[in-house]
Amino acid sequence: MDKVKFTEMKHGDREDYEFLTEHEIEYASKTAERLLAAMVDLDESLSGYQVTRLGHSLQAATRAWCDGADVDWVVSALLHDIGDIYAPYNHDEYAAAILKPFVREQCAWVVEKHGDFQKLYYAHHVGGNPHARDAYKGHAYYDDCATFCERWDQNSFDPDYAHEGIEFFRDMVEQVFARKAYDPAVIRAGERVDLTDPTLASERNT
Repeated sequence: MDKVKFTEMKHGDREDYEFLTEHEIEYASKTAERLLAAMVDLDESLSGYQVTRLGHSLQAATRAWCDGADVDWVVSALLHDIGDIYAPYNHDEYAAAILKPFVREQCAWVVEKHGDFQKLYYAHHVGGNPHARDAYKGHAYYDDCATFCERWDQNSFDPDYAHEGIEFFRDMVEQVFARKAYDPAVIRAGERVDLTDPTLASERNT
């Protein structure tokens, strides 16, 4: 059997769906590889900045790494703008949907909302609401998203910042996307982990 028998899903049987499950598991196992390849396409996305979107993403992830952030934060920083290619008007939600099954709830939430938090820096110049983030005041992860934007996102458009290359982050991306999807031990709903770890930061910057 190299293809299912049905042409309508309702006509599939156990053999068909067990066969498809094997293919889906195999395909999902290559998610990290596809994401890393897609990151390269960010070099061709939104122009006008002093760095490409890939450069911006690598800067953000490098800043997270240098701050002593754990792997969930670093990978989230790396992928936070991957939606710019296919979802320019809701890129934050797009990226969060990719990350959500494999990282802490905290990180996925921050990536999902970072677009609104970033408006603090520019929306008043283009007729938008710079205080869009106020809608989330009181949320457990509000301060985390504010810190994410201030330390790693809004300042990562600097052509003189020496960032790591995509290969530096490969093992971290593969580690995250090799996890069991929606594992409660990974999602850790309601738990917070600081974005920065001064001890790790000192080790990584020596």
